[in-house]
Amino acid sequence: MNFVIRNAALYDGSGEDAQPGTDVSIEEGKIVAVGPNLDVGAAEEIDATGLALMPGIIDTHTHFDAQITWDSGVRPSPALGVTTVVMGNCGFTIAPCKEGDRDLVMKNLTQVEGMSLDALRDGIDWSFETFPEYVDMLRTKGVVPNVACFLGHSSIRTYVMGPAATERAATKEEIDQMCAIVEQGMAAGAIGFATSTAPQHNGWGGVPMPSRLADDDELLALVQAMARSGRGIFMLTKGNRTDVPYLEELASKTGRPIMIAALLHNSTNPTGTLDELARIADARARGHELWGQVSCCPLTMDFTLKSAYPLESFESWQPLMKLSGDDLKAKLKDPALREAVKAELAAPAGVRLFNGEWDKIEITEAATEDHRSLEHRSLAEIAEERDTDPLDLMLDIAIDEDLETIFTAVLLNSDEDAVGKMLVHPAASVALSDAGAHLTFFCDAGFGLRLLGHWARDLGKMTIAAAVHELTGKPAGIYGIAGRGLIKEGYAADLMLFDPATVGRGAKRRIFDLPAGAHRLTTAALGVHGVWINGTRIVDADGPIKHPNDTGEVLTGFAA
Repeated sequence: MNFVIRNAALYDGSGEDAQPGTDVSIEEGKIVAVGPNLDVGAAEEIDATGLALMPGIIDTHTHFDAQITWDSGVRPSPALGVTTVVMGNCGFTIAPCKEGDRDLVMKNLTQVEGMSLDALRDGIDWSFETFPEYVDMLRTKGVVPNVACFLGHSSIRTYVMGPAATERAATKEEIDQMCAIVEQGMAAGAIGFATSTAPQHNGWGGVPMPSRLADDDELLALVQAMARSGRGIFMLTKGNRTDVPYLEELASKTGRPIMIAALLHNSTNPTGTLDELARIADARARGHELWGQVSCCPLTMDFTLKSAYPLESFESWQPLMKLSGDDLKAKLKDPALREAVKAELAAPAGVRLFNGEWDKIEITEAATEDHRSLEHRSLAEIAEERDTDPLDLMLDIAIDEDLETIFTAVLLNSDEDAVGKMLVHPAASVALSDAGAHLTFFCDAGFGLRLLGHWARDLGKMTIAAAVHELTGKPAGIYGIAGRGLIKEGYAADLMLFDPATVGRGAKRRIFDLPAGAHRLTTAALGVHGVWINGTRIVDADGPIKHPNDTGEVLTGFAA
């Protein structure tokens, strides 16, 4: 369809100031003209007076790999202005996967990415085995946003090594097999290779995710296999072993850019993340393209003691991850277990989500009337009132309510002065929505709207033009996504029309629309008046509108 958007304040994605009174003409899904008072005929004219127009948001850190097989619209992201998603981050993918490994892969996703096992079992379309077959399936089924896929280390390791993937280092023969899969995947159009060495990334039963068992030889070989294609970005969620000097050396040996996640501010180590960004900037000054992936959202997580994700990186908590029901409750009552957790909390930590800030955990939803009066109060406040230890308080309440109590923890990124400095750091890239994962814990799919509304408009930590660039032209450049991220003649008509005075993300709410009736958290867009993907409108001022499932493209033609 051919149409023209008239009289918009245009943020073109380059970081330049808005161009008021600008028209944009679209034909056959492409931008064909940009300027004031365009003399063009069109089937439809859209008056954007008082509104701003920008490229669609590119979300470079999502986990939609499973969901997209049953939900081509990867809700809720497109309704929140996202027109392109990059999947497979941290190496947690579902391709390649042998038939006999499917249940293990799904169980691992249940643990590491907070997904419902019933929803995965009921929803995933397994009509593929290899990565190229997965990409072909997405093209056949159709997708709503544009989609780019990482090759996932844990999936590749499981495909080659089976159960041994979580037990030992790989042999040279196994590494060679993995390298061949990476080369095959890059030839099929993968955007790069992703992995995780983070200690909080555990699979089913608390077993480390497969990528955490890889040694340095394996990691180097796989990134080199990616690099042989002449393109690709290496993405990892880092642990203590893969520090910035190690990653700079890897970039030097492979010649490829590296995206380092997840750089979140920790109030107990107030300079840690900014120091890390400084080390990344130093590496960049030496000619090695490293980036630090940061978030514009506080890491706020809903959880129950059935799956206490904030505590799962604790060594003392590992035995609990193999338990459920009465066995788990019995272990939670164990005084020795409690003392071990308290001792670990008191010790200096490397990388972990929770650091004993009990004032940042509240009881969100009590399961019984006995504790209803405690809702929306912090564990620190209640514990002080009752003269008890907050860990004991949390465990006792959860046990009393059969582990159904819902707690909310503000874990990281809560210091806005520090986060504001991170967001504008020249070595940083804003992302980390985790959209598609941790569905029962949080929903940050609207991260881009928060950057525009909260950080740019309300706090003034950056201009709206800079925020738009951070969400569009900048990631397109980093990831080599050609023809997108700018409002420019010849570029794809991926667009978002919004009101700068009201743009933002709405409150979270729980809905039950996943396969098998499983629930998830979602949020609505505020101030968004239109979203187009390749020229097809999927959102208007009233919200999502009916659209075909082949609006987007499965992207494979990335720049070197």
